[in-house]
Amino acid sequence: MSYFDIWPFLALIICLGVLVVLARRGQLRLGIMMFVNYIVWGAWYVTISTYVTATLHFTGTQAGAIFGTVSIASMISPFFIGLVADRLFATERVMAVLYGLCAILMFLVTKATTFPEVYTIMLAFCLCYFPTVALTNSIGFQLVKDPGKEFPLIRLMGTFGWIFINLLVGYKKWETTVDQFWATAAAAIVMVVICLTMLPHMPPKGKGTAVSVRSILGLDALVIMKNKAYFFFAMASVLACIPLTFYYSFTNTYLNEVKVENAAGIMTLAQGSEVVMMLLMPFIFRYLSVRYIVIVGLVCWAVRYALFAVGDAGSGMWMFYIAILLHGAAYDFFFMTGQLYTDQVAPQHLRNTAQGFITFLTYGVGMLAGSLLSGGAVDYFTKMVNGAQVRDWYSFWMFSAAMSAGILVMILLAFRTNEKIQPKEV
Repeated sequence: MSYFDIWPFLALIICLGVLVVLARRGQLRLGIMMFVNYIVWGAWYVTISTYVTATLHFTGTQAGAIFGTVSIASMISPFFIGLVADRLFATERVMAVLYGLCAILMFLVTKATTFPEVYTIMLAFCLCYFPTVALTNSIGFQLVKDPGKEFPLIRLMGTFGWIFINLLVGYKKWETTVDQFWATAAAAIVMVVICLTMLPHMPPKGKGTAVSVRSILGLDALVIMKNKAYFFFAMASVLACIPLTFYYSFTNTYLNEVKVENAAGIMTLAQGSEVVMMLLMPFIFRYLSVRYIVIVGLVCWAVRYALFAVGDAGSGMWMFYIAILLHGAAYDFFFMTGQLYTDQVAPQHLRNTAQGFITFLTYGVGMLAGSLLSGGAVDYFTKMVNGAQVRDWYSFWMFSAAMSAGILVMILLAFRTNEKIQPKEV
């Protein structure tokens, strides 16, 4: 019996178990929100580079630029949306409008064939979608008493949504087709319904407060940077997101080029490891400081890239599996820790804006740098041989591993704190 015979059923059983727990806690609607929201993201995120390079024949630099629309959007939109949701309109209504626009834009990208068209539409889509990542997190944090203990299980449903859609994309072989965008549009429409019918009314807590240029630009959130430990954590997160983007941008392309069967499906092992790590996060938060969590995460990044460099689709396939399985610790130790840590240090009336701020730093600044660097690196390590492109993937992944190791050394020297994720005071 193969992995693909067992894994979907195992994921389904665990998912149903999580839903039962959430239902008993009265948090089922939050779990469903996360599940569908991450389908909107996961349906295209790891496969769009494969689509634009294999089907539309874009260059690595162009593919990296399209992937970088995520980062540009994360730098622009979350602050404005945080302002709107914090001060002007109810969060669930803001989200419903954004998801409606996402569905329309995904329809348009199915018709686009040139780089300017695809780039412009994907930028507009990301400007609408990525604020919802911060807003769904903020809703989850506000509706639980102990975020460090309760939120990981809610966020775990987002991982199951990602697993579900990527298994479907891999099984249906949608990596090189527009069907991945149709799936995104359908999920976005479902999210509109969820926002308007299932989510609680979340009125703006800062309504009536003065609105200034500072608040419009999201500069109010800079108050959390006065916390020295948080400042270094934020800088560490920015740096760590650079090698992270190498994985998201080109792993699917790489695995398909080296003839790994059902690459998108195999990559859901990463989300399987996320499931395990999210279940362990409450215990990890209890015993490890934020500093040690970040260090372990970076060690995982360096090791997994080295494994990608030396593995292959034959006898070295086990290295690919281990590299993908390391994703749970590598990802969760930065993003979930960062979201919870940000919520912990932010003033209550600025929590939406603060979530936008950490999104700006990670998905924005860090991943924009990573997108541009990864696309340029792919082209740098590509040569024309007898009229065909030949990529030196070994050098590409070893470069990624060396970069992760360098960032690890910097963090070991500069980021020092014993602070832990704490339960919310009631």
